[in-house]
Amino acid sequence: MPPSPGAGGTVAPATLRGVSKPCAFCAVVAGDAPADVVHSGESTLAFLDASPVFHGHVLLVPRTHVTTLADLPADELPGFAALAQRLERAVETAMDAPGSLVLVNNVISQSVPHLHLHVIPRRPKDGLRFFLGPRHPYGSPNESAEVARRIAAALDAEASLR
Repeated sequence: MPPSPGAGGTVAPATLRGVSKPCAFCAVVAGDAPADVVHSGESTLAFLDASPVFHGHVLLVPRTHVTTLADLPADELPGFAALAQRLERAVETAMDAPGSLVLVNNVISQSVPHLHLHVIPRRPKDGLRFFLGPRHPYGSPNESAEVARRIAAALDAEASLR
């Protein structure tokens, strides 16, 4: 199946750091920019990252231009997540990698403002210094309980909007 255009049949404009320019991933989806495609579906496209962390680094994007995971229509999420899971296994198998890093950046560290999920093959001692830190522990059990309460309340409020 050939790539279909992004939302509205055109390459969507994207704003990053206050600069508006055509969305690079919408151009790939539209077939206006080159990519080594590993999957082409009705609502998704997966292709090799042009600047891979390691060989086999794949990007999964929705064909519809959305910026963050929260913007992805709820009816597209199950297929997107299932394909991410399949890509994880495929990348590890094809690259003979014992593991992988699967991640999505939302706004912060998002180099292209179009939702994209990375599947990066990993090996022990591969040199990637990915870590979640520095860590910021809670000052007390009361502080962590309050943070948990706020997140639960936001989750409940979001669910009531559906």
